[in-house]
Amino acid sequence: MTLTAGSAATTDQPLRAATRAVYAAFIWAGVAMASWATRIPQIRDELRLGPSQLGLVLVAIAAGSIISLVLSGQIVARFGSRATVAAMAVLLTVSLIIVAGGYHLGVPPVVLGLFAFGFANGAWDVAMNVQGALVERRLGRAIMPRFHAGYSVGTVAGALLGTAMVALKVPVTIHLSVVAVLVGASTFVMVRAFLPDTLSDEAPADSGGSRRFLEFWTEPRTLLVGVFVLAFAFTEGAGIDWIAVAVIDGYRTPAAVGTLAFTVFLTAMTVGRWFGPALLDRYGRVPVVRALAVIALAGLLLFIFGPNTPTAFAGALLWGTGASLGFPVGMSAASDDPAKAAGRVSVVASIGYCAFLGGPPLIGLLGDHVSVLKALIAIAVLLTVAFLLAGAIRPLHPESSKD
Repeated sequence: MTLTAGSAATTDQPLRAATRAVYAAFIWAGVAMASWATRIPQIRDELRLGPSQLGLVLVAIAAGSIISLVLSGQIVARFGSRATVAAMAVLLTVSLIIVAGGYHLGVPPVVLGLFAFGFANGAWDVAMNVQGALVERRLGRAIMPRFHAGYSVGTVAGALLGTAMVALKVPVTIHLSVVAVLVGASTFVMVRAFLPDTLSDEAPADSGGSRRFLEFWTEPRTLLVGVFVLAFAFTEGAGIDWIAVAVIDGYRTPAAVGTLAFTVFLTAMTVGRWFGPALLDRYGRVPVVRALAVIALAGLLLFIFGPNTPTAFAGALLWGTGASLGFPVGMSAASDDPAKAAGRVSVVASIGYCAFLGGPPLIGLLGDHVSVLKALIAIAVLLTVAFLLAGAIRPLHPESSKD
């Protein structure tokens, strides 16, 4: 898609502002998630949870996300991506503060806070992806992976901050409460620059009510893209939830070393997402994501079966690189038709987030029997599925892609 010189002159500044705002939404979402993730080992120890118990607690995030994602297509279509992200920023702030203070009181307040945290994350995720797809179409070039790279930048920043907080023995409550307020306030201000979800030269969003949104669940391509995203979401989410614990328990390292391995994983994802668009533009979606699935599998096996901590770090590097593009490319595939983007992104994200619902307890239950480190072998099955289903993400408009 191209813009005429006249239209470019009138829309260039709002488009640049919207692009920056989308980056901000992705970055702050990443900061919030990684800040929570870096404190999982300490919260686990305070609550005295085993692997399977921890896995069940982590399900609260996924449960909130799934419920939110099922509803988010209608929410975004009715209220718009700008208002949705702003409202979810407020909810995320409150929920993370509940977790920050509630873990001293026991499991119930943590589960409540994580459920609300997941709900905020789910609607926020769909809304910022809808806005990101809109900006991508207006720019006329692939940029969605770079928005997701922004998320990864946020997770790296959050992980580095978390590593420092752990090393300096800053209390979990202070750390997470400050992050919650910073993330919520900054996002609430930045999203004012979002573009209207329907622009004058695009088809209006399909908002035909609940029945119309249910029809998206019957589209074969949408469902296949959803399963593809689920496989990569499992690969990514297992790394976020379990790498630190696996290194600490499996390789007998201090907590700061486990958190650093988590940071390496996130850094690799960030680099992959930042440089990924050039590969996608040159080679197309399908060949690139298939190659990355193979790289992720190689890194996973090195992480699990490597003889020492340095090889585990090398495995985390490859694992993160391979996992980098699956989720954002799946979101772009769901958004190929702008009129149906909100509904399809909601369906694809809902299916994808099932990985976060089933992943933590699956790894935790397996971890009780074979160790968390060896339980990560389950990811290999999902990577194989992603490789086989990659054909579903071919663009709906073949002339715009090399696929």
